[in-house]
Amino acid sequence: MSTQVPRLLSGLVDDAAVFPPGNAALPDAVTAHRTHRAAWYADMVGPLLLPASEIQRGSLSGLVDPAEGLVIGLIGDTGLDQLPQALDALAPDGVTARQIEAPVAKRGEDPQPGLSELVALADRLDGTAVYAEIPLTFGLMGALDTLAEARADGLPVAAKFRTGGLAAELFPTPVELAAVICACRDRKLPFKLTAGLHHAIRHRDPETGFNHHGFVNVLGATLAAVGGAEVDGVAELLAATDPVRVVEPARAHRDAERPLWVGYGSCSISEPLTDLIRLGLVNGGFEA
Repeated sequence: MSTQVPRLLSGLVDDAAVFPPGNAALPDAVTAHRTHRAAWYADMVGPLLLPASEIQRGSLSGLVDPAEGLVIGLIGDTGLDQLPQALDALAPDGVTARQIEAPVAKRGEDPQPGLSELVALADRLDGTAVYAEIPLTFGLMGALDTLAEARADGLPVAAKFRTGGLAAELFPTPVELAAVICACRDRKLPFKLTAGLHHAIRHRDPETGFNHHGFVNVLGATLAAVGGAEVDGVAELLAATDPVRVVEPARAHRDAERPLWVGYGSCSISEPLTDLIRLGLVNGGFEA
């Protein structure tokens, strides 16, 4: 572990360069990911996230030396039934999927049928972590119960939630997100997040008017939840815009393993890193 990246932030940010709003070309994303993995801040960076559709098309062929042992997170954009084929397509390039992340339902749909299919897939895999992306709408708590039961039976399954998007309703309020964090805490269920976490501290986007969650707010809120705080206390940390209040919980736990929250995908590695340096949570110099 680098002394410049505290243990609390290890693997916090997965490299989602090819996804919106970054939309990097795959060759550029692979090259940049190699740079991140060799940099002084490498401990902060998780796997390169790639869509299953690109893998099935063979888009990695010629971009990866099988000897380099590229590790990715496979994002299920092709339907759950296509994920095994995408996993098989990784082997010729010497690529390993550390995790699989896939939506199990659209907003308003019952998540249980898709969740059952994804849990069955996890049962067939050899220990690969599987994250079920669950809409923050109908059937949420029942879906968390299903995941918790599967995890208690030994399957490496966990939850994933979206915290942003192209419409205001895709941004959960602090109370809504706090309730989800506490629900995962109560079930001892790890979770990932994606979308909207562009900066460390909660802020309003001047172009869209949307209020974005801050990823350090989420970190502090999760620490509070694990420490016994209930929904109102967790929501207060998620809603806070004072950097001093938001950073203090993280600074106090910087040498501890991050609990419950696995991390999140970001199309930029430089933006969260720059924020962490400015807030004094990461030591080191970085030119964006």
